[in-house]
Amino acid sequence: MGGLFIEELSLSHFRSHRAARLELDGRPIAIWGANGAGKTNILEAVSLLSPGRGLRRATPDEIARKPEGVGWKVRADLHSLHQFHELETWAEPGSSRSVRIDGKAAAQVALGRIARVVWLIPAMDRLWIEAPEGRRRFLDRMVMSFEPRHAEVVLAYEKAMRERNRLLKDMVRDAHWYGALEGQMAEHGAAIMANRLSTLERIAQAQEGAETAFPTAALSLKASDGMIFPETQEALLSAFRDGRPRDLAAGRTLVGPHRADLEGVYTAKGVTADQCSTGEQKALLISLILANGRALAEDFGAAPIFLLDEVAAHLDANRRAALYDEICALGAQAFMTGTGPELFAELGTRAATFEVTEESGSSIVKERV
Repeated sequence: MGGLFIEELSLSHFRSHRAARLELDGRPIAIWGANGAGKTNILEAVSLLSPGRGLRRATPDEIARKPEGVGWKVRADLHSLHQFHELETWAEPGSSRSVRIDGKAAAQVALGRIARVVWLIPAMDRLWIEAPEGRRRFLDRMVMSFEPRHAEVVLAYEKAMRERNRLLKDMVRDAHWYGALEGQMAEHGAAIMANRLSTLERIAQAQEGAETAFPTAALSLKASDGMIFPETQEALLSAFRDGRPRDLAAGRTLVGPHRADLEGVYTAKGVTADQCSTGEQKALLISLILANGRALAEDFGAAPIFLLDEVAAHLDANRRAALYDEICALGAQAFMTGTGPELFAELGTRAATFEVTEESGSSIVKERV
């Protein structure tokens, strides 16, 4: 069987779950239960089968179940493009996260080559009206779904920038101290920009002519604070050199991809996303996540695994049905949470259903037929 899906998922001492095991078959998964029962924790576990800190951006110690403090583990049997993989990720107390693929130690970036995971969580509902940092993170997560090594490039850029900022704060004026660092920043910064722009193009293409019940969004990059916005390695290098006097006065680097902002426009209305209603902003985010999925299905060869936390809570029955129809049409495995089974009625037998309850301080997961 082709496609991309988890066949079995096991959690050990992961947040509220002392132990949990889900047997799956590639269909979407509807997970329902009371608030605080531990539904989102299952989605977070799946998100850690991709590179990075997961959908909550938590540290390994924050994930470990309390009060035991014995560390945690997530294990999954994954089908990916006619290949089968055994994935494990875990952390011992006080240690960083480890990854093992098919019994062999691996870097996190290796997860991104075999498993593509995208998510939409309630914390992202304010994406368009909050600080640019959240929008950059949202964009870079989309980039990573296409280019798993993007995170390494971003980290290398930020490391060089931190060292340059230290020189600026110390008021170092000797140009020789800056040359190598600015060269690294220009190289990595140009790669970041190229990856971001390529991703925006892929998302735009995935929205063109798509049959969807959700409004399309035109995405573009802009410079925050009206600063210049260089994209190429040469332009970035010049900007860093020419901007040293201004950066010295500010004590930090004022130009570069770390200052980029993502702008979205509700295409049909010609209105920027931050000026749209709360419902429209949510619909635009769903549209973008679905476009990301369509683009990955074309690029990677299979739709990604979707993690949709409480996504149906603010949709009427028609919109819910449209969302579920699009997910099923993509052939995607989607983990979706809600407070009750009625939120997934439109899925019928197209989904596996699990109820999560809380008993004696521990989450209990049971499949419902």
